[in-house]
Amino acid sequence: MIRFVVIALVVVVAWILLVKLVKNLKSANVDWTGVTTIIGFIALAFWLRHITGMG
Repeated sequence: MIRFVVIALVVVVAWILLVKLVKNLKSANVDWTGVTTIIGFIALAFWLRHITGMG
């Protein structure tokens, strides 16, 4: 039962932080091309690690 309470608290805190992050990103001037490029390279690295088993 305590495990469910801890998990629920973690989910609530994560949701609050996500909402604050989205609000801050909407008001900030962000270079979305650079952000997407970085995310793409990270996703490619994980995919290549999964496919090849190296890294």
